[in-house]
Amino acid sequence: MELSGLLLLVLTTALFAFIGILYSRNRPVSLEDFITARNSAGFGATFATLVASGMGAWILFAPAEAAITGGITALIGYALSSACALFIYAWLGQRLRKVMPAGHSIAEYVFYRFGAGMSLLALLITAFYMSVFLTAELTGIALAVQMAFGIAPGITAAVIGVGTLAYTAVGGLRASIFTDRIQNWLILPLLALVFLGSLFFLGGIQPVAGRITQHAPQLLNLRSPAGIEYGATLLIAIVSAELFNQANWQRVYVAQTTRTMRRSFLTAGFTVLPIILAVGMFGFFAVGTGAADTPSVALIAFIIAATPTWILLVTMVLGITLVMSSMDTMLNGLVSLFTVDLARLRPQLEQPRLLRHARWLTVLPAVLAMLVATQGYSVLYLFLVADLVCAAAVFPTYYGLFARRFSGTAAMLATLVGIIAGAFYFPDPSFSRGNLFQSFLIAFTVPALLSLLLGQLRLGERFDFQRLKERVVALGE
Repeated sequence: MELSGLLLLVLTTALFAFIGILYSRNRPVSLEDFITARNSAGFGATFATLVASGMGAWILFAPAEAAITGGITALIGYALSSACALFIYAWLGQRLRKVMPAGHSIAEYVFYRFGAGMSLLALLITAFYMSVFLTAELTGIALAVQMAFGIAPGITAAVIGVGTLAYTAVGGLRASIFTDRIQNWLILPLLALVFLGSLFFLGGIQPVAGRITQHAPQLLNLRSPAGIEYGATLLIAIVSAELFNQANWQRVYVAQTTRTMRRSFLTAGFTVLPIILAVGMFGFFAVGTGAADTPSVALIAFIIAATPTWILLVTMVLGITLVMSSMDTMLNGLVSLFTVDLARLRPQLEQPRLLRHARWLTVLPAVLAMLVATQGYSVLYLFLVADLVCAAAVFPTYYGLFARRFSGTAAMLATLVGIIAGAFYFPDPSFSRGNLFQSFLIAFTVPALLSLLLGQLRLGERFDFQRLKERVVALGE
């Protein structure tokens, strides 16, 4: 089984690496193309890259875990959170394209809107969240392949990491979008095949529902207080964190027109919603078949225990495809953050040299993620910390897109107060103390209320949004 698993891993990774390299070979790439690919994608391409890049390997773990831990209400909360983030992008993205049409990153917007202090904070928050996301993706698939085939995590991390890096460092965002389109049309059928195949071998939904009703009826209770609290926590955490996902802000600018961007994000949101619900059902499948002892890997445990080998193989192809589609996105998103700042801080650097720097910068987070993934560490707690910081920063950051008399000092103050207030209730690493819901609720509401108050006091000078159009230009102009 280990040999067949290794062949599957290498061949699947090599396929997408070959497609990406073939697309990028002999295709001239400017710095703008590498990190922005501005106005280059129609509705189909933008929609496909949003779905493929947004649905990483996490969907094989997190939705099922939410269903097992918090029941049907938590699963609904998870699905709504993922969809709502995309819906909000359709609204905020329209505003950002209007006031900063030549923009590249959210940290860039914060710099010109609020100044260096808040910009540095936003950059650190975004880079931290995306780095944790990237590491979690590679760690998760390495664990899944180890469970399925007995392959050491280091081998899986190296194969997928090198394969993804091979085309991402060469072709940048354009290569990522191209492979996303292909991966998207593979991901959706594979998900359907795994779901329907599993349902068939279970004998339908009724036997599973019957076992859950008998042994864990609280999981199907829509009024469960614990489930509602879990779902509400996910709503705050996921939406806040996703709004600091630079990869999505890149795709705001990738769309050919603002109308295309809005349609793509809204359609992607409505597409992701049923997908998360369907994948989360594997949590109930695992409970019904006694494979839910470890909720975070319940889907993989269920597939191994209750389905034929061919479903396991399809699931692994799906997992590798998912992680590559999100890994190339995260790598290029991280690189774009620092490349834009490098171009601003060192305007004397010529475009070819900046492009070389961007390519080498792509290697650094990939290598670090591969090294961490070989250790098999749990990054759940780091994820929660990143989500908390995002929850505190999200309202002050985007309130500045609309409020003219909201200063950088006020934004930083509101964010830092929110982080401190939320941290007071944040659980310790053992989760023996603290309350996650209270922590996230306070981290979000305190900065929001403080921002509204400071904005109404009109302490700062009136900001002219025309400055964003005048000062932010495409790289190379």
